[in-house]
Amino acid sequence: MKKKLLFVIPSLAAGGGERSLVNLLSQIDYSKFDVDVFLFHQVGMFLEHLPEQVSLLPHPINYRRFILPLSQSLAAFLSRGQFRLAYRRLRYAMVHRTPLSVGEREQKAWKHMAETLQGFTGVYDTAIGFLEKTSIYMCVDHIRANSKIGWIHNDYLKLETNAAFDQRYFRRLNHIVTVSDECAATLKSVFSEQSNKVSIIHNIVSPNIICRLAQHVQQDLFERRDQETVILTIGRLHSQKGLELAVEACRILLDRGLSIQWNVIGEGEERESLDRLIDRYRLGQSFRLLGLRSNPYPYLHQADIYVQTSRFEGKSIAIDEAKILNKPIVVTNFSTAKDQIRHDVDGLIVGMNAESIADGIMRLIENKELRNRLSQALSGMDLGTEDEIKKLYQLLA
Repeated sequence: MKKKLLFVIPSLAAGGGERSLVNLLSQIDYSKFDVDVFLFHQVGMFLEHLPEQVSLLPHPINYRRFILPLSQSLAAFLSRGQFRLAYRRLRYAMVHRTPLSVGEREQKAWKHMAETLQGFTGVYDTAIGFLEKTSIYMCVDHIRANSKIGWIHNDYLKLETNAAFDQRYFRRLNHIVTVSDECAATLKSVFSEQSNKVSIIHNIVSPNIICRLAQHVQQDLFERRDQETVILTIGRLHSQKGLELAVEACRILLDRGLSIQWNVIGEGEERESLDRLIDRYRLGQSFRLLGLRSNPYPYLHQADIYVQTSRFEGKSIAIDEAKILNKPIVVTNFSTAKDQIRHDVDGLIVGMNAESIADGIMRLIENKELRNRLSQALSGMDLGTEDEIKKLYQLLA
């Protein structure tokens, strides 16, 4: 008999965790597993990449009313005499306006959202909260399953959450999965009582799929000017990604007389502030926010250098993908950078400031021998991680 699995994640919008889930689902043996997915928001460019064997669960009716804009939500509840849920919706909105960290706001908001997610009738062999915080809370509080897994995709200490709040949920999990050695060490340090539950499953990436998708577009996507060097960054427009450092580094490189264009694939809440910064530095022709791309691999294939300016990461899928396409890579020295890049062997790790980022890029631009050496080192590596699915199967046994 097939085992029944449920994966819970906020959405399938652009992001490393979301892409990681789609990659994982592409590797599952559907002759052995029936798989459901619950999304808090049924949106995102990765929706179209869900395998056809996966069932997307509908939203409960009260949750559909809850996620309406505030005035519409209140009207929907009040007109039906659901005064308690109207109060919860109002309190939820107020929590999100408090001066707490994003992580703590999400934790405090959960109890107000949670009532609208009651009543799931399905019973699963395993329920998996595939992203930290709300996805895990829902699996623990509202899903009936023989075992429950929480998946942490980032350095826990950078999430700015209340560890005591999470401790109550982690005690009720059977397994806690994370994506790198550094992330696992942090979890074991913060949650020492739960350290025996922590496992590492690296993000699944497939060189065959990535190389095939990279060839889908043949024309030059970047409209190069003369001998221009094309730099690419992939990531959400979010403070975590440090993109204002990228804008500043771009200005520094141009002031040094280098001919470059820097492109960013991604979308997010910092677009307006980044647009203003781009205007301030007069970079309209040199630093481009391309928005979302369902297939970023032709862009990555055609770029000369890949740069990741993050403040923190769990394990960056974009870096792994750049490695598969043998790109010279520059990354900032976030806590897990050394889990993916060996400095001066298969990439460069630089300081987390615009000057150091510019120095690293300039070094690659001016040193063709170094670029070739880094690319050759990557070309000789076995970078596929499809077998990571076997680690998940062991937890599901």
